Amino acid sequence: MRQTNPNFMNGVPELLILRLLLHQEMYGYEVVQALRDQSGAMFAFGEGVVYPVLHGLEKAGAVTARRKIVAGRSRVYYALTPAGRQRLDGMASDWSSLADAIRDFLAGGPHAGTV
Repeated sequence: MRQTNPNFMNGVPELLILRLLLHQEMYGYEVVQALRDQSGAMFAFGEGVVYPVLHGLEKAGAVTARRKIVAGRSRVYYALTPAGRQRLDGMASDWSSLADAIRDFLAGGPHAGTV
């Protein structure tokens, strides 16, 4: 029997950040804005959430960071590594399965049981 992590929402920012970095490198505040913009403001994580996640992903080897000067400003850009791509793939698969189970449950499907 598979047990569900009671804090499963904790992984949402990490999953979304990895997905954003899949095709392009981004700096921290750009990630904050993209999360908000691309989700229609459903995901409005502030810098206090995004930067610790980015630093944790860097420490885990899922992203690399490099300092770059743009328009006279120094910014740290983050890019996905092959290990980060594997991490994203695994997390995306887990979240898709979870979302399917929740959808089925809400629709009264096989996971809903009897009330």
